[in-house]
Amino acid sequence: MNISLNEAYVMVFKRVMRDNLGEFSLTSQMLKVIMELDGKKNLGTIAQKTGIKIGIIKEIISKLLKLELVEPVEGAVPILQDDFFDYLNAQLSLAVGPIAEILIDDAVSDLDHTLSHFPSCRAAELVDLLARQIQREEKMTRFKQNMIKKIKETDISNNTKKLS
Repeated sequence: MNISLNEAYVMVFKRVMRDNLGEFSLTSQMLKVIMELDGKKNLGTIAQKTGIKIGIIKEIISKLLKLELVEPVEGAVPILQDDFFDYLNAQLSLAVGPIAEILIDDAVSDLDHTLSHFPSCRAAELVDLLARQIQREEKMTRFKQNMIKKIKETDISNNTKKLS
């Protein structure tokens, strides 16, 4: 699992109980992190609580995943909905034409995700990657402005859903 730093802050993991535990050693930092993984706290919260930098926690999680001692909690990271990608496609099409859909698919793939499971925390990164494909400066600027508005709307919508 390839995790970006932006994603790491909002990801949630839980410990996995296994019958066939092999022999392996855990560092004190790994133990601190694994003890905090409760399936509810995100890694950003765990970083603050333990005082371990998020980059190190990301590395620890990668090792714990390989050891099959942790697993991600499904649905804990907000995913971009189809309406976001519809809007993205419409805006990019205005700037580059009918190739927009292919550029979006490629960019999502380059970021190691799929359209159906693209984390909202990486929306700005996706928009930036796509904006680089726009040759004309004024079209690029308009695309970015429109997409920033949409990202803000999406963030507000996700936060409202979490509160209800």
